[in-house]
Amino acid sequence: MPAASCDSPLADIEDIVSREDSKPQDRYFSRKSIVPKVRIRNTQKCLQEEDDPPSDSTIPGIQKIWIRTWGCSHNNSDGEYMAGQLAAYGYKITENPSEADLWLLNSCTVKNPAEDHFRNSIKKAQEEDKKVVLAGCVPQAQPRQDYLKGLSIIGVQQIDRVVEVVEETIKGHSVRLLGQKKSNGKRLGGARLDLPKIRKNPLIEIISINTGCLNACTYCKTKHARGNLASYPIDELVDRAKQSFQEGVCEIWLTSEDTGAYGRDIGTDLPTLLWKLVEVIPEGAMLRLGMTNPPYILEHLEEMAKILNHPRVYAFLHIPVQSASDSVLMEMKREYCVADFKRVVDFLKEKVPGITIATDIICGFPGETDQDFQDTLKLVEDYKFPSLFINQFYPRPGTPAAKIQQVPAHVKKQRTKDLSQLFHSYNPYDHKIGERQQVLVTEESFDSKFYVAHNQFYEQVLVPKNPIFMGKMVEVDIYESGKHFMKGQPVSNAKVYTPSISKPLAKGEVSGLTEEFRHVLENGTRTEAPVSVKGLGAGPGTGFWMPRMLPDGGLKTLSLALALLALLIAFFMKMQP
Repeated sequence: MPAASCDSPLADIEDIVSREDSKPQDRYFSRKSIVPKVRIRNTQKCLQEEDDPPSDSTIPGIQKIWIRTWGCSHNNSDGEYMAGQLAAYGYKITENPSEADLWLLNSCTVKNPAEDHFRNSIKKAQEEDKKVVLAGCVPQAQPRQDYLKGLSIIGVQQIDRVVEVVEETIKGHSVRLLGQKKSNGKRLGGARLDLPKIRKNPLIEIISINTGCLNACTYCKTKHARGNLASYPIDELVDRAKQSFQEGVCEIWLTSEDTGAYGRDIGTDLPTLLWKLVEVIPEGAMLRLGMTNPPYILEHLEEMAKILNHPRVYAFLHIPVQSASDSVLMEMKREYCVADFKRVVDFLKEKVPGITIATDIICGFPGETDQDFQDTLKLVEDYKFPSLFINQFYPRPGTPAAKIQQVPAHVKKQRTKDLSQLFHSYNPYDHKIGERQQVLVTEESFDSKFYVAHNQFYEQVLVPKNPIFMGKMVEVDIYESGKHFMKGQPVSNAKVYTPSISKPLAKGEVSGLTEEFRHVLENGTRTEAPVSVKGLGAGPGTGFWMPRMLPDGGLKTLSLALALLALLIAFFMKMQP
């Protein structure tokens, strides 16, 4: 092993760790047979190197790691997988950045403010002398940016090797792993779905059904990071859902850059996947479908209406329109017109009574005229979307839209303000006061005063903080409404239904560990073979290796012993001539 940190970054982690190289635990077991020899070393050289201990004296797997994720649910799912693998290896995931030894920053490239926060976090980590590993769409799309120089990067399709990247970073190396997952030359959806993970909310499982998309929107930077469409096979997605329910999950979110395009690359489609998934959803548990663009959902309207009427599927769909001007949509290369969007919404509202349609709008896209914006205002006024994501346009470097004549900043700000005022001028839930609804309780409100639940239409309902309700289906009477929520009073003597088929994991507990690995944790047994994760081989190249751990503080004891051994070796080596 090198005796000091590398000054220049390596192009890829394969420069340090390849399929043929030994893995962390292999190196430990091979060192067991080494007997240090006492040699006399030059005194002056010894004094020079006193402050330069070998990198092996830093034992990976015992440090504290803080993980920060920005952006979409797909990014959040990636963050959960990385946390799970690191925790399974022995690292402690902390919520306190100041006590962490390493910061894992999982970025979003959709808008400038998100990247600004990411950049500022890197600067802060460096100021606090923290080790840093970067992940997410920003470094994947533009790894050569100046502020990323010298820092370790793990690509969006390589999250199953986060342990290796973190390990080398802790040793002082700067490594990068940005390749694509392929099988027989065909691009895969990404890392395996059966890796360990730590769910941010133990009751909610986020499943990425595909990565990338089929579009080429002129404003989108995410395409540069996630690439073209690559879907996971249906059987793998169903298996992941089954495992989630066995671990106490009561709500599943399907996510991707465009769920409507799912399966086009592997000869299937979204409705086929959804019908397979509803077969394994326990009674009372719910499935929420993620964002879909209009062009692909148009082909499946009849089937989608049937699925969204299913009692175990939220009658909710996120369909971004972005603008109500066909000329603007053409400049965006959105591949649909306003009439297509209206057709989708009108059909679903007719066939799925009460459905919630969420949408996105970009204000001030290059070339947007006053009339274009008025058309957008008219669309919102006509449909009164209960959930509307309003975004001021930000030109992202490297995108075609960044090279077009920009709308003046003050005009963009005013249009964003006007649209926000229109959105807040109506209350979509006033007419629901007095209704009796079944709601699924899954989390606590930000102010910690209520529990947050959702009804059949994925409308937010706040209920009293009674621990009995968490993770349960509860019947409530709606007595108050706000812009983004309703408040419900539980019906007296009403049945509280438990949809989970088993007890949920504790917060911070690792999901997806095999029985073999659990046995190691419980009994402290150890062999020289690496521990595999469910569905993963244990040989080189599988992308995930785990040490044999000892129970009740045994890992810490082992780590301290190894550190002491390393220091003794260093001492004896200094004594040689």
